[in-house]
Amino acid sequence: MDKSLQDQLLPLRQRIDQIDAEILDLLNRRAFTAQEVGEVKHKHNATGPVLRPERESQVIRQLQELNRGPFPSDGIASVWTEIISSCRSLEQSLTVAYLGPAGSFSEQAAFEHFGHAVTGLPCASFDEVFRAVEGGAAQVGMVPVENSTEGAVNRSLDLLLGSPVKILGERSLLIRHCLLSKAGDMKNITKIMAHPQALAQCQNWLNREYPGIPRESVSSNSEAARLASLDPTCAAIASDIAAHAWGLKIVAPGIQDDSQNRTRFLAIGHIENLPSGQDKTSLILAVPNRAGAVYQMLAPLSEHGVSMTRFESRPARNGQWEYYFYVDVEGHAHDERVKKALAVLASHCAFFKLLGSYPAQS
Repeated sequence: MDKSLQDQLLPLRQRIDQIDAEILDLLNRRAFTAQEVGEVKHKHNATGPVLRPERESQVIRQLQELNRGPFPSDGIASVWTEIISSCRSLEQSLTVAYLGPAGSFSEQAAFEHFGHAVTGLPCASFDEVFRAVEGGAAQVGMVPVENSTEGAVNRSLDLLLGSPVKILGERSLLIRHCLLSKAGDMKNITKIMAHPQALAQCQNWLNREYPGIPRESVSSNSEAARLASLDPTCAAIASDIAAHAWGLKIVAPGIQDDSQNRTRFLAIGHIENLPSGQDKTSLILAVPNRAGAVYQMLAPLSEHGVSMTRFESRPARNGQWEYYFYVDVEGHAHDERVKKALAVLASHCAFFKLLGSYPAQS
């Protein structure tokens, strides 16, 4: 390297080293303070959860509002999620259940949402994720609920209907599918495996590039990657993280038909969040099968100025062509307008279930 360039870079690098040392000192001061919070709670026999999603959301949002750059706002969210996660772990360990095995998009969403200072609990199905949270094997879980290409993840919707868990938060993930194999090519490949949603999200690309290779549905993309790691005649559709986790090579990256393909995940648990100042509330509703019933069901939202952001229907499975409606609205259930609208809905609907209020992802 040119000596003149070295002479210019050296003091800048020394300054960065000094700043990093100052940041480390501040992080340790923050960690000590977090421990003091835990001690105060213990002294007063406060047995509430160490995870407070609304508080964590407020911390990050306030920092983003204070930020004047050039550090990016998205970077603030990523960095402070990990800081909060590490400090939280000093007070209490957090176990997160998600669809596994290692390398799944659900695992990625879980770590992005809760940080990496948690214990992961990979599960074989969405049902097992819910059972783990309901039974206490995990304090929280992460499940996909809808995809921008393929729509609702119906099994998650059905489980939310029958489970006592609450929605604690949401995480939207850009989904980038890769075609993977042990050899890094498609020679001798006899089948392509993936979760049914992934196969659907990549069907045009697969029809064009490998129309003659059979496709097989499995429980998750990371399970497809695991199976492909054991069988050189199988290819998998999964993430680049799954490729690394299972020792596979990327045959083709970014094979999803929609470059903006996103999946929305929900964090679930037993916590009832307080208002964060920027919230969503999720409900399940049902009305009798008669003319105008759906219009009448939604009227209280309009009358109280509550904005609806999502409306999804699922058959009630009673043979009567009746439906459950999954509704997201802006605001917290404690907000006055939302509270009034929900009270009317609860009194007028044949079925009403409040799934939870939680910080909206900005």
